[in-house]
Amino acid sequence: MRTREQDVEPLINLSEITEVELLILKRMREFTPGEHSSLFHGTGFDFVGLRDWQSGDRFETIDWAQSSLTNFSPLIVREFEQPTTSGVIIAADRSASTRCGMDGVPVAVIIARAIATIGMSAVFFQDSIGLVTFDVGSGRLGAVRPRIGKGQVIHCLEAYAEGRGLQDLEVAGSLSATLIGFSRKTSLVPVVSDFLFEEVDTVLSELVLANNVHDVVVVIADASYAFELPRVSSGWIEAFDVESGRTRLLSRREAQGLQTRVKAWQDDVEQRARHAGLDVLRVGADQTTFDIALLEWVHERRLRRKR
Repeated sequence: MRTREQDVEPLINLSEITEVELLILKRMREFTPGEHSSLFHGTGFDFVGLRDWQSGDRFETIDWAQSSLTNFSPLIVREFEQPTTSGVIIAADRSASTRCGMDGVPVAVIIARAIATIGMSAVFFQDSIGLVTFDVGSGRLGAVRPRIGKGQVIHCLEAYAEGRGLQDLEVAGSLSATLIGFSRKTSLVPVVSDFLFEEVDTVLSELVLANNVHDVVVVIADASYAFELPRVSSGWIEAFDVESGRTRLLSRREAQGLQTRVKAWQDDVEQRARHAGLDVLRVGADQTTFDIALLEWVHERRLRRKR
């Protein structure tokens, strides 16, 4: 098991985002305007203000006259908002444990692909996309305000992977109050995490409260593969907890049983979330299975909302 804190490679690259986009177009073709009655409505794009240019912004949105006043450093872009059918706020776990994995695939890759798939599905349906990142250990929250478009999805992915471009988000008393207050309208809120932390019951209770206002979905990133350790003949293994910084000696039997314990833990989280009345989706490292599971969920969710 290894961390990729210093890895400069993106968690998901542009070609993979394009692949996700094509899969969504293929799966959602029955919703294409012209073949069926359109789900989209609104009066067009409304100008809401100016802001500094961010990675992923389209060049046609640059306000060159305003940018000349700042000597083009930074560039200034015009921001528009379109009335949409709904909004999507993705809450993604940036805890240190998500940067660990096996064979060069950290758990954060699964979370990033979930952001890309849910985000590109929102783009297809012209919904706004926002991002809230959280670290249960530190209590730190970051955010990307909701906007529409593929560029926004790329910006959210970069913000999740690198932590740059995130706006500090104050905790408004509790996680549920923060999520409720982040969006002015009822939104779909997928909470994507490995849920490998001690405060699971507290977090689930907060999500139940948020579910009274938003449509909260628990998305569990299966992390059991990251604990499939190579067999050792004998001796003890020193394990390092990236969250707490503590170390512990494990016997060979304990080390070999980690994968089973992690799977049992996540099974228990899934059961508790369902018992609390939350919808749950489980996604793993296998790309084919992942795509089928997540796209079927997106399709089912859209049909439910259409009714």
